[in-house]
Amino acid sequence: MGAIKGANLALMFLLELGVLVGVCVWGFTLPSGPITRIVAGVGTPALFLIMWALFGAAKDARFRLVGGWRVALELLWFGGGALAWYEVAGWMAGVGFFALWTITAVVRAGWQGGLIVDVP
Repeated sequence: MGAIKGANLALMFLLELGVLVGVCVWGFTLPSGPITRIVAGVGTPALFLIMWALFGAAKDARFRLVGGWRVALELLWFGGGALAWYEVAGWMAGVGFFALWTITAVVRAGWQGGLIVDVP
């Protein structure tokens, strides 16, 4: 079980980075003027980072969410990343990204009974 837990934590981390990359690329590729693209390309990842730092970070979340609130946070966070990838790279990228998050969520819920990441 240790190898599965470690692999799942690694995948979760890569998905967190994938959300940030996805919203950043989405912002910089908007079909609008350069100022709007720069603001969206920098501002959207910053907003996502603030949301994750306040509510979702494994050990250091300022306001740690549990239960349905945690599910809502992860749906917003990873769903937003999936939508960004959908817009940037097509439906397969968006659906694939969301499917990978679903797998990590099911594994986390199975081994620890919830979505909170227990980092040693």
